[in-house]
Amino acid sequence: MSGNARRPTLKDIAAETGLSMAAVSYALRGLHGTPETIQRVQDAAERLGYQADPVARALASGKSGSVGVLCASLEDLWQQRLAAALGRELLAPDRNAWIIDSAGDADRQLELAQHLVDHRADAIVVIPVNPAAKGWTKIAQQAPVIAIGDALPGAKAKSEVIFDNESGVSTALRRLADAGHRTVAVLSPSHRFEIQRPAEEIAQRVASGLKLKVRIIPCPHDLPGATEVARELLSSTPRPTGILALADSMAFGVYAASRELGLRVPEDLSLLGYDDQPLSQLLTPPLSTFHWPLDELVADVVARVTSAVDTNRRVRRTTVVPTLIERGSVAAPPT
Repeated sequence: MSGNARRPTLKDIAAETGLSMAAVSYALRGLHGTPETIQRVQDAAERLGYQADPVARALASGKSGSVGVLCASLEDLWQQRLAAALGRELLAPDRNAWIIDSAGDADRQLELAQHLVDHRADAIVVIPVNPAAKGWTKIAQQAPVIAIGDALPGAKAKSEVIFDNESGVSTALRRLADAGHRTVAVLSPSHRFEIQRPAEEIAQRVASGLKLKVRIIPCPHDLPGATEVARELLSSTPRPTGILALADSMAFGVYAASRELGLRVPEDLSLLGYDDQPLSQLLTPPLSTFHWPLDELVADVVARVTSAVDTNRRVRRTTVVPTLIERGSVAAPPT
């Protein structure tokens, strides 16, 4: 079709098939009609070169067919896996996912969320950088929001799939304490000291009860950045004898820095990860970490997106519980 040719419309397909425009519209979307009628309409649409106008469809239905998946940082390998799985499961004839990286910036994440609202996203799935940010209240008033990981206390999210960090962090610190460690560092994805994530508050509270000296250290997910943070931490005095990394990608940097400094895991330094990356099994020694049921989590989130878009109802919060996977990176501290 030349650039000046008229674009085929539903009226043209109706004339071609002898059906009403309403019947054609329903058949193209597979909503009504016999299989033979639907096939006849689809054949006519292909023959005429018809393409649906997504803007017109969005205006008519009030739905864009797009769901925003707003990640905290795609440098986090676990978030990469989650985003990829959500993108696959949200893909349907009338729906697609926009995968967006907030690069660990809480303010930027809110700007991106507003951008999704302005572009009529049917729903926003978010792994929040700063769950306590006041801006989520406004966003949740404009579009259905489904939060993953941490709740949004200031917003009425349509649904929340929350990580049981109380269980995960408590189990991790208790494991280190039971092994004899008293000086522990927690590597956290927070990029700014003024933002305290729920897992950090839990770590400080649990450490106090276990008589542990704990330091919360902001750490990036990328290997060079995590290695630099770990190198500085392991060169400090007193050096922690145990580390909990709230992402396996950060723990990889600890392995790299330890090797540079001549420290052995677990003889000189015990280490726990938090999200069971496949690569964690290939380290020497393999990394002890926590497994979160990704497949079940993705299915739960997709069901909640569908409910939010189709019924606009709030769905009760669910909590995902992790399982500790022991692989040999934790031992008694050096004497």
